[in-house]
Amino acid sequence: MDGTLLTATQQITAENREAILKAKEQGVEVVVATGRSFEEARFVLEESGLKLPMICVNGAEVRSEDGEIVSSSPLNKAEARQAALRLVESGVYFEVYTNKGTFTEDEDMAITIIVDIFSTANPEVPIEKIAEAAEERMHKGLITKIDHYDELFEDDQYEIYKLLAFSLDDDKLEAAKDGLKEISGLAVSSSGRENIEITSLEAQKGIALEKFVATRGISLEETMALGDNFNDVSMLEKVGKPVAMGNAAQEIKELCGEVTLTNEESGVGKAIMKVLDI
Repeated sequence: MDGTLLTATQQITAENREAILKAKEQGVEVVVATGRSFEEARFVLEESGLKLPMICVNGAEVRSEDGEIVSSSPLNKAEARQAALRLVESGVYFEVYTNKGTFTEDEDMAITIIVDIFSTANPEVPIEKIAEAAEERMHKGLITKIDHYDELFEDDQYEIYKLLAFSLDDDKLEAAKDGLKEISGLAVSSSGRENIEITSLEAQKGIALEKFVATRGISLEETMALGDNFNDVSMLEKVGKPVAMGNAAQEIKELCGEVTLTNEESGVGKAIMKVLDI
């Protein structure tokens, strides 16, 4: 979604929406594969009047078009706690994604760091608009303040889907990545140069997508995937038609071969219309 389907101000353009609807009219399955939680992904889709199945939290959870949980692949609690300790030791801020929502220990930091990162990546967008989107994330309950993450690790009602770490300090991020290498059972990726996404090895977009298309009787060779960053690699490597966004990292463009326009230019809609030959 971010950097692909959505603009910097978290909007789905009219062109993207119309292309998705046209694809569905022609019997094409359209599924969102995102690092976002279900709540964060649904919030944006509903604003655009779209109802789609979703691979959420990088594949840690799969939801039906009606929002029902189809499957989940959570982190082992012991490994999640070790990963959290490495992030704390490295001095990077992080959030915890669970089956019962997304949590932060620091509400102010949750807003501040998102604004910093989005404004750095999208200098052309007024910072007021970015701040508004970041605050909306808190005010609409898309992220919840918790006193200490230990509550999530110790309570059996919570499944830990992902740890999402942010920092504009490259040295801190590299130190965190080095520490995470010592822990087995983790998939470590990123959806931007300023973050680290930590999930179970089974919670990857490519693995979830492969299972999804199999249930629909569709082959991966008949599947197109669009992405812009490294948490999309497992998916882009598997499909018959991988397409990179115009704003994608250079490595992603080289992996895909085919490149559409940027997320600000409705690149998703353009790619869909091209493959539908409309």
